[in-house]
Parts: sequence; C-alpha cells; structure tokens
Amino acid sequence: MKQIHHQEKEQFKELFEHENIDHFEDRFKILEVFLGTEHHVTEQELVGLLRNNGYDFEAKFVKDTLNLMCRFGFAQKNEFDNGAVRYEHRHLGQHHDHLICTRCGKILEFKDDDLEDLQMRIAASEGFHMLQHGLKIYGICGDCLGKPGPLIPLTMAKSREVLTIREVTGGLTSRMRLVSMGIRVGDKVEVISNSGKGQLVVALDRKRYALGRGMAQKILVRPEK
Repeated sequence: MKQIHHQEKEQFKELFEHENIDHFEDRFKILEVFLGTEHHVTEQELVGLLRNNGYDFEAKFVKDTLNLMCRFGFAQKNEFDNGAVRYEHRHLGQHHDHLICTRCGKILEFKDDDLEDLQMRIAASEGFHMLQHGLKIYGICGDCLGKPGPLIPLTMAKSREVLTIREVTGGLTSRMRLVSMGIRVGDKVEVISNSGKGQLVVALDRKRYALGRGMAQKILVRPEK
C-alpha cells in the first residue's frame, strides 16, 4: 500500500503542476492526510484530520481540493443511505464493493473475483456494455449482531431497516388505532421510506402503511439481528 500511495503522490505532483492548479503545496498536504486514512471520510471529518496534523485550512478550500481529487481520479465520492457524502481512495485498476451497517454506520470494503465475473457475464448476456458498477449491501455488522439494539421510536429508523415493534406509548387510544390498522406489538416492520420529516412508510405482511410522525414517535421498536 505504501508503494501505491507513493505512486499516487508522484502522479498528483506531475498532473497538478502540469495543469497549473493553484495552491499546489497546500493541496498536496491535503492529499497526504487523505491517503493516511483508510476510512471513508466526509469533508468535515477530513478538515478535523487536517487540524489534528497541524493544518488549519478553510472547509471551502478542502472541499474544492476534494472535488479536484475526484476530477483527476485520486478520490471517489460515495453517497450512502444516510445521505452523507463520503470520500475514499481511488486507486487505478482496483475495484471493491461495500458492506454498510445500518446500525452503527460502519463501512466495510470487499472484493470477490467470482462476483465481478458474474456481473460481467450478466451484462454481456443482455448485450449490455458495462461502463461502471458498484454494489452496496446494507445489513448489520458482526459487532452489532452481538448487541441487543435499544428501543427507539420508529421515527429514528432508517430506510430498509427491519424492526420489531416492542411497545406503544400514548395510551389505549394509540394502541387501538394501530390495531385497527393491523399493526400490533410484536410485529416486524420494514421501513420503506423515512425522509426525516412528514409521513413514514412501512411494510408489514406485504402491505404498506403511511404513518404520521406523531404516531410513529409513539411506536418503540428494536432493530432485528
């Protein structure tokens, strides 16, 4: 990996100097810190890492440098299910996919040659010329599997998450209203959409339900393993 990073830095110097990119020395420092982390970082997290290394760059300058790094192929921008934009290394000739834990947010990288070959064969069988691809698998990581999830209101659940209804607050009226809809304590529901405002849409027994946020706040759930 050190050899790859050395090559990246040399190519960065050659390309940025050839293109007369301004503030080259400062941008090179950002690249060095970026290559020094193996995590998928947000702009804000990279700003924090730079400060930990003694560099006090403005967030706008860091964002501009990240955009240049993506433009010239030194970084790759990803947007996962929580909407946060994260950046990772982009090493030429290398490809990997992602496992994303919906409980703790951990992002794991993996590569499988058989899976890559299968995707190529599927595309070819349909007469499809694949330009790029990326696989994102959402689930629960090994660390979180061993921990019982806390009770949370349904409003805090993420899209695609499967949860068990454990309790309904708000008294008999709320419980009876849910029962009349066909939703009971002990049921497993899948969150179809939750934008953070307005209604939530959940699925139960192949049926969709739209719930107001007031009602969803009263439904306490626990993530399934």
